[in-house]
Amino acid sequence: MLADIHNKTAIVVGVSPDAAAEQQAFRVKYNLNFPLLCDIERKVGTLYGNYDGAKYWRSTFLIGADGIVKKVWPKVKVEGHASEVLAAL
Repeated sequence: MLADIHNKTAIVVGVSPDAAAEQQAFRVKYNLNFPLLCDIERKVGTLYGNYDGAKYWRSTFLIGADGIVKKVWPKVKVEGHASEVLAAL
């Protein structure tokens, strides 16, 4: 599915408040083939409304080449989500 997303000239990046070592273990455990970025200070999560001061939740943001957020999927469930994103692309 990730190859299909890349074929649409899109990239996938994960952002998490976890430290790099924790993210690496997560990438290995789930065999992820996209980068995970550290947001230890929760600045990105706060700016995107994905962190409320107590909890950081999984959401997806489709950002256009112009830097504008085109679509948001708040509090996503992983199952089937990649298909939703691909359809939006």
